[in-house]
Amino acid sequence: MEKRGSFGTRLGIILATAGSAVGLGNVWRFPFMTGQNGGASFILVYLLFVLLLGIPGMLSEFIIGRHSQANAARAYGHMAGGKRLWRLVGMLGILTSTVILGFYAVVAGWCLQYLLASLMGSLNGDVAYVHDYFISFSSHPWKPCVWAVLFVLITHFVIVRGVQKGIERASKLLMPLLFVLLVTIVVASCLLPGAIDGIEFLLKPDFTKLNHSTLLEALGQAFFSLSLGTCCLCTYASYFSRDTNLLKSATQIALIDTGIAILAGLMIFPAAFSVGVKPDSGPSLIFITLPNVFQQAFGAMPVVGYVIGILFYALLVFAALTSTISMHEIGTAFFTEELRQPRRRAAWVLTLVCSVIAVFCSLSMGAVDGISLFGLSLMDFCDYITAQVMLPLGAFLTSLFVGWFVDQKLLFDEFTNQGTVSVSFFRAYQFAVRFIVPFCILLIFLHQFGVI
Repeated sequence: MEKRGSFGTRLGIILATAGSAVGLGNVWRFPFMTGQNGGASFILVYLLFVLLLGIPGMLSEFIIGRHSQANAARAYGHMAGGKRLWRLVGMLGILTSTVILGFYAVVAGWCLQYLLASLMGSLNGDVAYVHDYFISFSSHPWKPCVWAVLFVLITHFVIVRGVQKGIERASKLLMPLLFVLLVTIVVASCLLPGAIDGIEFLLKPDFTKLNHSTLLEALGQAFFSLSLGTCCLCTYASYFSRDTNLLKSATQIALIDTGIAILAGLMIFPAAFSVGVKPDSGPSLIFITLPNVFQQAFGAMPVVGYVIGILFYALLVFAALTSTISMHEIGTAFFTEELRQPRRRAAWVLTLVCSVIAVFCSLSMGAVDGISLFGLSLMDFCDYITAQVMLPLGAFLTSLFVGWFVDQKLLFDEFTNQGTVSVSFFRAYQFAVRFIVPFCILLIFLHQFGVI
């Protein structure tokens, strides 16, 4: 079997792992959720849950992955002392990430199409035109399928190059580019007339808008934003060196992820408020609402509006790619090690599986009738079953596993790097992973199923 890869630098660890968390959810879902739940007060609650839920959850997956130095399924089994039952938690994460990659590639393919359309100036038109453009494209029988498969193939060709030459090198290129694009659009957006209203909405807390629903939405956003439950963090941690400071890494990654999400808000809110549009229009935001927002906001400077539109969709493509790379690696590592296949062959297995899922999900968006499950299109079903069931279930079981079943001496040694780093926060982490994390995830479950 091929020699197992590893990250070459600390910067590579941080950028690759942060890239796995940073995705379309940061650029679209975070501003959308913020817009629906009162702006800055939602952000403050979100930050609290990142601290209480996100960082302990990340640390748990880091510990499992680095200790075992193996793919997710083998890592959970190894951490459990060979008890095969716990391998199923790792298998659940691998299955979850594979399904997510399949339908996520469809949305990523839309971003590629919109990047091309922006370059060609095809998105110039009124709201009705852009709406019809999206409906026509997303329900086309083959165009979105081609874009989705192309995105999977782009991801594939990063993965087959390995950890250092593929994942780490791509992350060192994509993450800085993503940040530069984001800051460029933020500056342009914040200079628009009336942009101050959007900035104030994002950064000035209004605690009168806080209610139980806002709290639960912030809790769920913190959970999903950091990729908990996919075994992505566990897989990447298996490539960490033994001297990596896990607490420091988790904190830095959480800060980067949150910082990019807030910058995304500063990109979208000022431009939207400048033209009198509140960005709370759900999934249609980035494909229907925002093309018109940029066009109207920079109407006096059409060239600037044209460039901003291109940069925005390039930003979405880069954000999507950092996430799809991590999701692809989870399954590739599994097939490489469990089936004892060369990395290239294992990557092709996952690429083909995800391409098939992507094609059927795309066709279910209107091109072909009857591709549905339980009354939902296949695309919506995959989104629902992963976000509402599989992700929280995987994270819940991981917290129980690490908090109650793993040898606590082993946990202490991994957390402190055999006592070579600070032990100050270990008791707080131990309490969080035993009680706070499972309780928070249980609340997410109850909220999602309408119990509370």
